[in-house]
Amino acid sequence: MSSSRFDLQYANPRMSEAERRARMQNLGFGKVLSEHMVVVPYREGEGWLQGSLKPYAPLCISPAANVLHYGQAIFEGFKAYRQKDGSIKSFRPKSNAKRFNESAARLAMPELPLDVFIEASDLLCTTDKDWVPGTLDAERLHDESYYFRPFMIGLGDFLGVKAAEEYLFLMIGGPAGSYFQGGIKPVTIWVEEEFVRASPGGTGRAKCAGNYAASLLPGKLAKQRGCDQALYLDAIHHKYLEELGGMNVFLVLQEGSRTVIATPEKTGTILEGVTRDSLITVAKELGYEVEERRISIDNLEQAHRNGDLKEAFACGTAAVISPIGTLLSRRGTWVINDNKVGEISMKLRSALLDIQYGLVPDTRKWMHSIL
Repeated sequence: MSSSRFDLQYANPRMSEAERRARMQNLGFGKVLSEHMVVVPYREGEGWLQGSLKPYAPLCISPAANVLHYGQAIFEGFKAYRQKDGSIKSFRPKSNAKRFNESAARLAMPELPLDVFIEASDLLCTTDKDWVPGTLDAERLHDESYYFRPFMIGLGDFLGVKAAEEYLFLMIGGPAGSYFQGGIKPVTIWVEEEFVRASPGGTGRAKCAGNYAASLLPGKLAKQRGCDQALYLDAIHHKYLEELGGMNVFLVLQEGSRTVIATPEKTGTILEGVTRDSLITVAKELGYEVEERRISIDNLEQAHRNGDLKEAFACGTAAVISPIGTLLSRRGTWVINDNKVGEISMKLRSALLDIQYGLVPDTRKWMHSIL
């Protein structure tokens, strides 16, 4: 790819094919990064400057950089998939680019032109195309993909509490294997009633580093209780479901003669996930009734007691869908669907993966061609 926006003098592979193949064996998620990164600086008064494609390497920043003291840091995550004809396409990158700018605006950071975001990901993936997994089996690419991590940090050399005057946008990435090593199994979730993830007027809707830092302790405590993640409640009433530490949540409910797929409504305190939005669209097209609404912990407990809670699942870029088999809380233990993978959950997961891997027509134009 040629570009006047990016300096490409460093666009050369450094690793032998044998070494690269060895590193791509038994892929997990986020453990292996490809050879290059895209870097674009910003300076107040000058705007976004010439970007560069560079070898993946450590950064050198001032010890007084804003990001280290006042937390101006945002990020995104999305994937590219090898198609059945060998081409490579990314999934809804423009949606991630728009959300990136919404996060930037909330943290008083400069917005990045959408075309720069898209071109940066295309350039990185094109340069490191050999790092995009491409082993087809009879049905699927084993859930393998190339994961992009775009992020922006505040720089500077000044300890006053204010927004930075210089920023760095970066794009890194690498091959990702199946999120579920050893097969898809239902997870156990702790319903967190003490700590909250976000409050109205806060940064809950932004994908910023501080939100994830705040989730680490509740997540650690959840694991000590034998759970995989924590499910947060709202900050005002401590009763309405919000989301997990890094995933949105859905319930499959039987309400009389209706089967309803329900998810917490957008309140400004949850991350408006691209996977969440995609699954809502896919579910409706498959004929399911989907509702975005307030769901209280009391509603959840009552639905379980009545046998109306048929399935539950979390969703996000990494896992697509992760079935929830058990909810633990101070109120008790609620086993869902006999702790088995749900039929509707897996039907939705397969439908979205089929779109991402090009196994069905992309009628929604969600896939963006890279190579």
